[in-house]
Amino acid sequence: MMLRSTTNSLLRRAITHTEIKRIASSPSSSLLPLLRGAASSHAVRSFADAAVQSATNGGSPWSHFPMAPPDPIIGLTEAYLKDEFPNKVNVGVGAYRCDEGMPFVLPVVREAENEINLEELDHEYSGIAGCPNFVNLALRFVYGDDSAPLKEKRVAGVQTLSGTGGLRVFGEVIHQFGHKHIYVPNPTWGNHIPIFQNAGLEVRKYRYYDNEHCNLDFDHLIEDMNGMPEGSCILLHACAHNPTGMDPTIEQWKVISDVAKEKNLLCFFDCAYQGFASGDARKDAAAVRMFVEDGHKIALVQSFSKNFGLYGQRIGALSVVTESPEEAQRVLSQLKVHIRPNYSNPPRHGARIVVKVLSSEKKTQEFVEQCMGMAKRIDAMRSKLRKKLEELGSSRSWEHITKQIGMFAYSGMSKDEVIALREKHHIYCTLDGRMSMAGVTSKNVDYIAEAIYDVTERK
Repeated sequence: MMLRSTTNSLLRRAITHTEIKRIASSPSSSLLPLLRGAASSHAVRSFADAAVQSATNGGSPWSHFPMAPPDPIIGLTEAYLKDEFPNKVNVGVGAYRCDEGMPFVLPVVREAENEINLEELDHEYSGIAGCPNFVNLALRFVYGDDSAPLKEKRVAGVQTLSGTGGLRVFGEVIHQFGHKHIYVPNPTWGNHIPIFQNAGLEVRKYRYYDNEHCNLDFDHLIEDMNGMPEGSCILLHACAHNPTGMDPTIEQWKVISDVAKEKNLLCFFDCAYQGFASGDARKDAAAVRMFVEDGHKIALVQSFSKNFGLYGQRIGALSVVTESPEEAQRVLSQLKVHIRPNYSNPPRHGARIVVKVLSSEKKTQEFVEQCMGMAKRIDAMRSKLRKKLEELGSSRSWEHITKQIGMFAYSGMSKDEVIALREKHHIYCTLDGRMSMAGVTSKNVDYIAEAIYDVTERK
């Protein structure tokens, strides 16, 4: 009995190489079958068998580690970089490019960074919750200066490792306090699912996009919301839905808000494109502000990767609207409890850049204008791509390309067509047909259109 208890205890925690080797060399040969038999799942049994075999043979403690599948986006970029074709095009990566196809730094960001570099700043740790000035400005940016919850100090906010870090922290927190599942739109950003699964949540999907008509599947979205258990957590894209680029209208958002209130749903917004989606930061935050005005105690994660172009700085924020200042402090304490053993505290440089911009009326206005410039270039490429496809005589409707907003176009191409696009024309996009419009330029738009026409019409 004690032997089985010891074995089960080992399986409930991480089994170190030393422990396994000790068990394997034990005089009691019955330990090995017990170790295997105590495992409750095939995956754990396989791990135990492989680890024991490795230890017994005196091999590397890592020899039983399988090769993980490549990330679909990173793998796409690697394939693109190896391609020697002179006219190759990468429309897979979600990072803005100028019309020359080069990485773009917003002039106001460059100006702010230059000013920061002239200041005699230290490199001390930030607090667990990050830079207070950044958090304050980030929340005002998304909720608005006149937000009642902000004025009443009812919002708990922390700086996070961009949107990804905020999603993970929030997933862990709600899992600890009773939520066992989260509903995400189908489709959604590919990283949402593993983030929430690794936070301990079961990921369920609600219908969002009508692939046949390349449009928002609003009726089924509402039907699925009505079918969710009361009190469930639902993930909503605040603007520029990734990957479809198809957002609800303001009237549809109101219906979503009403249904969410009836079902007492916890609404969790992913706001990755504020200012970048339409070029108007207030318009892009309209759904978030509506839900708050409707009385929802929402949670929200922000990213400053796309709108500020701070991809590598990993700068974002997580906020939770609560009932009272006292409740906000309790929620904040729990967010910090999860951050501390995760990454302890966030980096400071990106936060300093955002603070430098948003704390200055002049720089904020420049930022707004430069965001509008990026959005307009994306819109222009959408129009040119659609126009060229129509001029070529495509039998398909490409209206959805110009109806969508934000960085991505959900083309409607099949997996086979995407593969043909890559193999025949050296144009790289994800297998679901999502194309980053930031990779489309005035120099390559005709080539891209002709290639799409070829793989969709000449089969």
